[in-house]
Order: sequence, then C-alpha cells, then structure tokens
Amino acid sequence: MDASCCERFGERFENALRILFTSWGSFCVRRPLVVILASIVLVAACSSGLIYMHVTTDPVELWSSPSSQARQEKEYFDTHFGPFFRTEQLIITTPLVPDPPYSPYPIGDDVPFGAPLRKDVLHQVLDFQTDIENLEATYQGERVTLKDICLTPLAPYNSNCTILSVLNYYQNSHDVLDHTTTDGFWTTADYHSHFLYCVSAPASLNDTTPLHDPCMGTFGGPVFPWLILGGYDATNYNNATALVITFPVNNYHNDTKKLGKALAWEKDHVALPSSINPNLTIAFSSERSIEDEINRESESDISTILVSYIIMFVYISLALGHIQSCRRVLVDSKISLGIAGILIVLSSVICSLGVFSYIGIPLTLIVIEVIPFLVLAVGVDNIFIIVQTYQRDERMPQEELHQQIGRILGDVAPSMFLSSFSETVAFFLGGLSSMPAVRTFSLFAGLAVFIDFILQISCFISLLGLDIKRQESNRLDILCCVKLSEGQEEKSDGFLFRFFKKVYAPFILKEWVRPLVVCDSYVLDYFGNMSEFLHTGPPVYFVVEEGHDYLTMEGQNSVCGGVGCNNNSLVTKIGFTPSSWLDDYFDWIKPQSGCCRYYNGTGAFCNASVENTTCVNCRPMTQSGKQRPTGQDFMRFLPMFLSDNPNPKCGKGGHASYSAGVDLIGNDTNVGATYFMTYHTILKTSADFIDAMKKARNLADNITDTMGLQGTSYRVFPYSVFYVFYEQYLTIVFDTAFNLSVSLGAIFLVSTVLLGFEVWSAVLVSLTIAMILVNMFGVMWLWGISLNAVSLVNLVMSCGISVEFCSHIVRAFSISTKTTRVERAEEALAHMGSSVFSGITLTKFGGILILALSKSQIFQIFYFRMYLAIVLLGATHGLIFLPVLLSYVGYSIWPHKRIANHIIPNSVLPIIYFPFVFI
Repeated sequence: MDASCCERFGERFENALRILFTSWGSFCVRRPLVVILASIVLVAACSSGLIYMHVTTDPVELWSSPSSQARQEKEYFDTHFGPFFRTEQLIITTPLVPDPPYSPYPIGDDVPFGAPLRKDVLHQVLDFQTDIENLEATYQGERVTLKDICLTPLAPYNSNCTILSVLNYYQNSHDVLDHTTTDGFWTTADYHSHFLYCVSAPASLNDTTPLHDPCMGTFGGPVFPWLILGGYDATNYNNATALVITFPVNNYHNDTKKLGKALAWEKDHVALPSSINPNLTIAFSSERSIEDEINRESESDISTILVSYIIMFVYISLALGHIQSCRRVLVDSKISLGIAGILIVLSSVICSLGVFSYIGIPLTLIVIEVIPFLVLAVGVDNIFIIVQTYQRDERMPQEELHQQIGRILGDVAPSMFLSSFSETVAFFLGGLSSMPAVRTFSLFAGLAVFIDFILQISCFISLLGLDIKRQESNRLDILCCVKLSEGQEEKSDGFLFRFFKKVYAPFILKEWVRPLVVCDSYVLDYFGNMSEFLHTGPPVYFVVEEGHDYLTMEGQNSVCGGVGCNNNSLVTKIGFTPSSWLDDYFDWIKPQSGCCRYYNGTGAFCNASVENTTCVNCRPMTQSGKQRPTGQDFMRFLPMFLSDNPNPKCGKGGHASYSAGVDLIGNDTNVGATYFMTYHTILKTSADFIDAMKKARNLADNITDTMGLQGTSYRVFPYSVFYVFYEQYLTIVFDTAFNLSVSLGAIFLVSTVLLGFEVWSAVLVSLTIAMILVNMFGVMWLWGISLNAVSLVNLVMSCGISVEFCSHIVRAFSISTKTTRVERAEEALAHMGSSVFSGITLTKFGGILILALSKSQIFQIFYFRMYLAIVLLGATHGLIFLPVLLSYVGYSIWPHKRIANHIIPNSVLPIIYFPFVFI
C-alpha cells in the first residue's frame, strides 16, 4: 500500500531530525570544552538577571487579575474613597465561669451575663487593649505607634483612635468601668446597667441611668454591639461568650513609607504574646496575617523540601550507574554525572528566573516551590533515557565514541524534543491565563523546560562523553585521578531493563491481560473562632459611580430611603438598612433639627454646640424650608454636613461616617462617586463568601436597572475587601477548562508534527493525558482538594508531566520495526518503560513521601496529595494503559518507514553535518 504525501513528508522530517541530532551529538563529544564553556556563559548571562529579582507575596497580586472585575472595582474604590482600612482584630474568650445573674434596681428580671463580661475580666482585657495601644514599632529608624497609623474619623478635632471594643462603652477607662451609684443601701447603677443601655442605643451621649455616662466611643462614633460581641443568641448581647476587638488602621494608596509603618506596627502587634494572661484566650489576626502565614508555612517547610530534593538527588546519582561487579563499583557509578545532570536541571530553573527578572516579571512562591519539582521530573527523565540507552547499546565495529553517542542522540533526542517542546508550548500558552499565579507559573515553567532541553542535548552530552572516557580508562568516579587496574568485565543489561523486557512487558501485553487493563482504566485558631463567635459579615459598599444627579428631586428619590423616596430606590432595595449619607443629610439640614447653621455675617458653618446669636438656621422654618434642598442649596450645605462632628445637640454630623464616602468634584459644586455601606450576613465557609459576592453583584445589577442607568456612563456596583480573593472561584471552572484545553491542544499539534504527522498517534497521546486529568479531578474530589488557583497550577503541571509518561512510549512504538502492534508495543515498553519508570516514578516517589511530613496544610493538601496523584496516575496510564491501547489501535507502520528507521551506517557520519540535503 502506497504512503500518502503527508506520511512521506513526515518520514523525511523525522529522518532530518535524526540526522541533525546525530550530527550535533557527535560535535558535542568531540568539542566538549567549547560546548561546556558556551553553556556556562549562557547560564551566567541568564542568571545574572536574578539581581533584579522581586518576589510577590501579596495575595491580591497572586490570585486576582488586574483586568478582573473585582480588581477594577477595587481600584475605583481606592481612587475615589481611599483604600479600605487595614483590620487588626482579636477574639477573646475566657475559661472562667460567669458571675451570678445581674439583678436590676429597683425591680426587674435577673439578667445573666457571659463570662467575658465579668468586671474583673473586662479590666484585664482593658489592660491588654492598652498594651496594644502603647505598642511601639520601628520603621527606618522612626518610632511608630498606633496613633501614627490608626483610623481617626474626627481628626483634627478628635485624634483618638477608632477602637471597636466593648470597653469603649466605658471610654476605655478603668474608672468609668468601676463607676457606680448608690442610694446608701443598694447599688442603683453600675457597669451592667450601662452595658444594657448602650447595646440598645450605642450612639447615646447619656445613658439616662443614674450614671449618665456616654455610650459613644472616644473616637466620636458609635460602637455597634454586633461588631464587638460574639457567641450570643438573637439580640441577647449579655449572653456573649466572646469579646471582639478591632483596630482599624489606615491603608495607603501608593504611599510606600506610610504603608511600611503600618506593616512594621502590625508585625510587632502579631508578635505580642497571646498567653500574657491565663484568664484570657486570645485569637488574633492582622491585615498582613494571610501574607505572613503563606510565608511562614513556606519557610517552616524549607527543611522538608530540602530533604525531599536530597532524596531525589541521591537516588538519581546512584541509579544512573550500571554496576557490572563489586570490583568496579567506583568506576561504573555515575555519581558525578548524576550531580552534573541535576545541576543542569537547576541551572535551567535559575536561567528562567533570571530571564523573567530581567523583563521585570515578579516571582511567586508557587514558582519557587513548584518549578524545580516540575523540571526535575522532566529533566531527570531525559537524563535516564540518554544514559540508559547508551548503557544498553553496543559500539559498532570501527565506530568511535563520538559517533556512537551521536547515533544514540539521533535515536532518543527526537523523543526528548517531542516531550520538551510539547510541554514548552503548552506552558507558554498557559501564560494566556488571566490568573496571575497561573500565568506566571506557566511562563517560568515553559522557559525552564526549554532551556533544560537545550542544556541536556549540549552540555550534558559533552559531560557524558567525558564520563564514558573516564570509565573506559578505568578511572574512579569523582576521584578521576585514581585509576583501577585493567580487567575483563562482561557487559550486562540493568535490572529494571531486564525486568521490563523479560517480565513486565510480556505480561502486560498477554491476550488475557490486555482487556482487563482497558476495562479498569477509569491561620487556624482565628478562623475557627471567627466562624464560631462572630455575628456579622464583612462590610459591603454599594458604590454609585460618578455621573448620578443628586441635585434633582428625581435623582434623589431613586437613591434615598425616607419619606417621598421611590419604593424601589437603592436604599430600600439593599434590605438591611445601610448607612445612607443622603438620608442623614436630609435629617441634618431640616430647620427643626438645629444641626445646620451658619454665621449670618460670613456664611461660615456654625456647629450646633456653638452659642452665638449670629448663627442662623440654614433653612427657614417654613413649609418650603422643611422640604429637601435641590440645586445650589443642596451643594451649598453639603460640605458643611461632611465636616460636622456629632455633638450632644446634633448627632447627625456626617464627618465621621461620610466624609470619605462622598467624593465632591468641580470645586465642591457637584457630587461625584458615593457609597452606601451595609454588612453581609454571617459568612463562614468559602461557599458562603462566593454566594454573598454573587448575590451582591446581582442586587447591584438589579439596582442599576431599576434606576434606569442602562446606556449611561455609570452604574452601581458592590465592593467588599474579600471580593478580589474569591472572584477566582467565579471563573475557576472556565479558567481550568481553558488552560487545560489549550495545553492539550498544543500537545496534540506539536505531537502531530514531531511524530512525523502521525495524527492518530498524537490523538492517542492527547487522549491518555486527558484521561490522567479526568482521574486527577476524581482524586481531588475523593481527597477533598478544592479547585482553586494552586490546584489549577498543579493540574497544568500534571498535564506537562503526563507528556513525559506518554510521548516516549508512543514514539518508541512509532519507530519500532516489529511486525505486529503487540510486538511493537512490547518493544516500546521494554526499551522506554524502564527509563520512564526510573526517571520519573522512582525519582519522585521518595521525595513526595517526605512532603507528607510537612507541617503546612498547603503542602500536605496541594503538594503532597496532588504530586502523589500525578506520579501514580501518570505511571499507571503511561506504563500500563497506553501500551495496551497501542497494541489494539496503534498506528500501523509503513514499509518505507521501517526501512528509514534502520540505524544510520558509519559511512554516513562524515557527511551528516549537512542534514538538509536529505530533506
């Protein structure tokens, strides 16, 4: 049967590759010093880029694409309102038992109080809170305290830090906490009665009990009970079993120095001993905790990773050797060559890091931790294939060493090129991912694999030639200056090769075994306490972008929530009543409130607490004056509202609550972007957070439609600090399907070309890899591994490693000259199976088992479990399923290809430096 044009072209292309690599291998052995020196120069040039290396540990930069909706909305929010404050939070419980119930004076039912609300416990908590306030850190030689970085909403009139704590009901004072009144016999009021009043009226400046103490915090704002207490039922705040203390710290947009001060203080804050008091159990978190925890877990497992790599290094160094007898152990060993091969693999990783550091692409911890593992899997496999093919080869008569190694490289390099180039293209296409961690990993991995291949077919081949000359001259490994006496040794095949050739391959391809194979192939305390005790979710801001007209009655009605507003306005649709600057502004400007006043002579704002006869109301006490302001009146008094601090005569001042939430533009002549804040419900699991974000976005879209903003230049969107971290889950399925599909497509195309346009063989490679990926998803489900950015990186990596398990076997099958498919599959498995098994499976298995001892949940779940699954699934599919599949439906060999695949005779070697003559 005649071959098609495509098959003839494929045969010529494959023959050209064989001749090219044969020529190159011969050159590398004849000119080892030139090749090694050129390799060293290449590595040095690339790795010098490490001086520009920058490691990114910011979770936002790792998991959220700059072009994603959440990142764009975060940028909009930060630009118009400033970054959301950094949160330092403590959850405090106590092992003490509660006091007896409180009996109100003179009559009333007994009220039980939780153990954390005992007075002695509150005094101890206040001492601890004060220690945090007085904590000093150092940044660039400057002293940093909480006052330097804390949120002060009433500055410059009130410089007290915002501290959301139950102690702020007592103005953070031991004296106020101890304040009591008596009638001479009975205690008529104490901290119990004050607490009960404040949780019902947190903005009160007078508790109306005999104490007459204020509930308002020292920072000038209310302290809502659901933010400071935990573990209570319904609204029975007195039953609280935990205290929650939050220190909001200013965040800084593009201000490195101020941000550095905040980070320095946070570092000392989390280092404050939590066991300072045996009566207090403290779980704490700071804004930097997630990033610190990622770094800490990575650093804590450095020793585990090193042991893992050392085990792999030792195995590689010992397994490469083919010991003929005890007498020649130190001659036949390949320890020095194994170490050189490992250094080449690591050099390729360093080169990749250096090149991208030159470009300015930052590294991630995933790149540093995962890529060496990946490149070792790929690179070591190629090393074993080269060395073991030489060990099984017999030098032909009159053939010199450089000719023999050139011939061997011509045989195996096309297979290495197939796998390495497939992985390189697949990884580079993975760089199209919108997820930063996946994109960065893919780019670094693709370049590392390609450089590794270049160094292996050049530097390693030269080193192999030198090592063989050492071995043939009976010089010891490592101590090459020591020579062993001459002696005749019979050459034999290695144990693994004999096992695969004589036992495993014939067994797996028996008539009764093949059908069976085909059928069978298918930061913790804090988060725990947060889930248990907190009773409110994170804040969410519904942002109205710049463009809305607040100066008209129609524009106001579509947003506000008071009398006369639309029934489906923004505020009413949000449900849980948000803090609405617009409604509070309308209440503040009413003439009967006495809040909005100005000096009659100058027109300057006059605070309600000022006693001055020249101060007059902003609006007259007429019917029209009591109506909402519009037009110029609206903008005339709005800046006054946003600068007014709450006081006993007017608690509606908007400075503390809204000065950051209303962006005035045009020299205070118009309103730009604004937000309306509310809270999510209690969110405990990842599913809760994802669902909350979806619902908030759906609500915002609905509000946008209701307000009739379609076709306008602005919209309503929700913003909360956790959105940038959880948005990946909204697109993770698409990202996974896209990345893996692109990788499989690239592998198919490259395999088609490099297998001599054997489309069906490329289909079988892609099919087997797809099956490995499907099984990986099954293992993830069974082992409780969630699909996120880290597991997606591992899936992309498993796609690359799977190429190693499959492509060598398929190409060996393709070039086999045996008659039947079963014989060809058996020969391919016998010759390549042992190298793949020893090069990937055994190399990785010992190192992976060490990762099980890791203290880090990240390493145990996403690295140990997934790596183990990758290796086991790859080995079972590549060494069991694929050979059987090839024996059934493998591509038939054509007579002309059988002739072309014979060994190149020695007479051809002198002219193979011009390979393109043969195309």
